[in-house]
Amino acid sequence: MKQRFLTGLAAALFVAAPALAFDPFVVQDIRVEGIQRTEAGTVFNYLPVRVGETFTEAQAAEAIRGLFDTGFFSDVRIEVENNVIVVLVDERPAIADVTFTGVKEFDQDGLKKGLRDIGLSEARIFDRALLERAEQELKRQYLSRGRYAAEVTTTITPLERNRVGINFTVVEGAVAKIRQINIVGNSAFKDDDLLDLFQLTTPGWITWYTKNDQYSRQKLSADLETLRSHYLDRGYLDFNIDSTQVSITPDKADIYITINLTEGEQYKVSAVRFTGDLVLPEETYRELVMIKPGDVFSRENLTSTNKALMDRLGNEGYAFANVNAAPEVDKEKREVAFTIFVDPGRRVYVRRINVGGNTKTRDEVVRREMRQFEGAWYDAEKINRSRTRIDKLGYFEEVTVETPAVPGSTDQVDVNFSVKERATGNLTLGAGFSSSDKLVLSGSISQENVFGSGKSLSLGLNTAKSGRTLSVSFTDPYYTVDGLSMGYDVYHRTYDPSDVSSVAAYKTVSTGAGLRLGFPIGEDDAINFGLGVDRTKLTTFTDSPQQYKNFCLDFDCDDPSGVGHVTVNSLVATAGWSRDKRDSFIYPRAGSYQRVFAEAAVPPGKLRYLKLNYQYQHWFPIGSDHALMLNADLGWARGYGGKPLPFYKNFYAGGIGSVRGFEQSSLGPREGDDAIGGTRLVAANAEYYFPLPGTGKDRSFRVSVFLDAGYVWGEGGKVDFGDMRYSTGLGFSWSSPVGPLKFSLAAPLKKQSGDDIQRFQFQMGSVF
Repeated sequence: MKQRFLTGLAAALFVAAPALAFDPFVVQDIRVEGIQRTEAGTVFNYLPVRVGETFTEAQAAEAIRGLFDTGFFSDVRIEVENNVIVVLVDERPAIADVTFTGVKEFDQDGLKKGLRDIGLSEARIFDRALLERAEQELKRQYLSRGRYAAEVTTTITPLERNRVGINFTVVEGAVAKIRQINIVGNSAFKDDDLLDLFQLTTPGWITWYTKNDQYSRQKLSADLETLRSHYLDRGYLDFNIDSTQVSITPDKADIYITINLTEGEQYKVSAVRFTGDLVLPEETYRELVMIKPGDVFSRENLTSTNKALMDRLGNEGYAFANVNAAPEVDKEKREVAFTIFVDPGRRVYVRRINVGGNTKTRDEVVRREMRQFEGAWYDAEKINRSRTRIDKLGYFEEVTVETPAVPGSTDQVDVNFSVKERATGNLTLGAGFSSSDKLVLSGSISQENVFGSGKSLSLGLNTAKSGRTLSVSFTDPYYTVDGLSMGYDVYHRTYDPSDVSSVAAYKTVSTGAGLRLGFPIGEDDAINFGLGVDRTKLTTFTDSPQQYKNFCLDFDCDDPSGVGHVTVNSLVATAGWSRDKRDSFIYPRAGSYQRVFAEAAVPPGKLRYLKLNYQYQHWFPIGSDHALMLNADLGWARGYGGKPLPFYKNFYAGGIGSVRGFEQSSLGPREGDDAIGGTRLVAANAEYYFPLPGTGKDRSFRVSVFLDAGYVWGEGGKVDFGDMRYSTGLGFSWSSPVGPLKFSLAAPLKKQSGDDIQRFQFQMGSVF
């Protein structure tokens, strides 16, 4: 007699009563039917009874639930036949393969990995719920790329041995573009001015790269916050974004965004008062206040004021100071007064400084940059300076700092620096182009952090049409504990500019070595000294200027005509001072940079000369992303001790790094049609930088309008600023993935007959 006990569906629904009850019995045998891939032992493991034991209804229900929960089976039944348990199962099919058709937007291997992470991959049990989830996720990925018309069709193909093949067929469709952004309700500011604040934009000539013409909820949220800040920073306290509508055309190709806003009235500041435990004199706080009575209210200035006050208290050891500004709004007068509540908290000192995350870099390399010390009063400025100095090492991708309170103490904190190390070894093989040197090939291998010691070692090879350089450099930034740096340089350099520019013909082959010493004399100031030996073989040609031939004769040229070879040995001493207060090395917008550098050839070498350079650069931030840069370069050189200045040490002007619009190194004294350089240099640049339209806040693109001026004068000639050449134009720079690119289109404002004009100039890649 056969009795069906319970089905898997009933068990899944936790039905307590069996479909057909039976009395407990002693099991004589157990059979499993319906399995194809699953081992019988797997089924037996889920049965709570063995042959010879008594089998009950409760055990049967437990066995069915266990087998069903494995996910291997779509149905499970237990039947009883003459005291024999018969387990009948319907296996779920296994996935034989997962394929994609029509997918171009994504890497298929990456998609398969994503499906594998959610349990949908070859050799796994097929689950239709997971398949639907995968299909929805794939559609979501296409929506995130702006492909709202994308269609995903899933095909399940049964295969032999109870397997299935899964294929996702995708019709990707075109990317939906933002066709219009409408702002409704504004009167104080023009539509164009407000839309310029947005990262999202309509299609432009650069949006193929930035993707800013593709709708993104995150970008829109950021743009709305930027819009809100714009109004609040200009006194519109009642500003509100009433609604935002995003609509797409039926063909899912165009997106329209409408923003409805209420501007409200503009408010001015009527008074600023202080209350609470001030600790410091009230005048100290007032000096830091950036909102003054009579000024138009600015949320940015209010936030900056609160931060400045907390930072000032932090410098005095009040690590947990709290500063809040409470507004008192007078809607009739459209004025707002602020009462700033100051709660300094308890003054604390630093118990311990901890460094974490530096698995390769030695602890001492990080700790020697600390300006905050253990056991000293907490100083927020010194802690921030420490973080900045650690970040400037260049060994870490990220540097973070936390100041948790010490458990059980009210006046102690720990300072925890966490770093994320980056690879500091660098192998570079590349090529670049410049309008002066044409093709430039370069290669280098360097390690900025040798064995985690903070020392750097590099080997470089650069070759261009005008010359070739092979160099080896080593630097120990902390040769002594007080920050004295020491470096060594060895080089072999060939330079022959005659075929690539307007410079007169000559050739030099130099081999040398040098020692460098540097010492910081302040947080932003450093001095350096160097001493090197140089051996230069000079070659002059029949078409070389007479000045070059005379120099060759002065140093025992091998030909009495001055056309030939001469080898000159020299001992070169250098000294310099620099002060760098720029806010960024790569993308500066504020601050200044100064540099003085002196180079002198001294006994016992044959040469006697002195060369001085001075550079001053200042950046003025304008608005949120514009900047004005003013730069001046001065140079002076001459021989001494009855020796001439080596002509190959002359100054040159003209070109993309000097006075744009004039050919490289072409300005100054000439002999015939060839520039021979000079002993005095004056150059100046004024450049207004702004982001490339359509790139949003991407700082890697910069456009500039510039005014350049410069000239060089020869020895004995009078410095006459009437000789200066001027040019103006448009510059473009891009920190591209393949290296820095610079372009300029310039028009000379003042030129003389015989000047070599070059309106378009460019430089691609790093040129050394």
